[in-house]
Amino acid sequence: MTVKRQRHLSAAPAEVWRLVCDPSRLPEWWPGVTRVEDAGPEAWTSVLTSAKGRAVRADYTRTESQAHQRLSWRQELEETPFERILAESATEIVLKPDEGGTRVEIALRQRPRGWARFSPLQLRSAARKQLQGALDGLERAL
Repeated sequence: MTVKRQRHLSAAPAEVWRLVCDPSRLPEWWPGVTRVEDAGPEAWTSVLTSAKGRAVRADYTRTESQAHQRLSWRQELEETPFERILAESATEIVLKPDEGGTRVEIALRQRPRGWARFSPLQLRSAARKQLQGALDGLERAL
């Protein structure tokens, strides 16, 4: 399942790139991320806050980076609580110059596992909400 959302931002592609390519800045714009630990150019750990207020850790690895154009990463699922519901989770951000700003497209590709295979509408709805929140966060941060 792949969910995509896009938006025009009034910031230049280089400005958007500086924000999205730095994992330590995820708390500024990615929904639910309260802090980032062990952030390096290729891997990082996001600390998220659950609906019940508990800290949840998620590890990510950058899989592609084309400066000012494309960035993608995958969530490392093996031996995590996320492994029960996801076989794969990958995010891609594409930036394109667009009339005085940047067209930002974010795509979330997930392959459900276990009981999550039987609730695709819930998974898709959650993905839409997450991507919309990310675009809202980018707009606020820029």
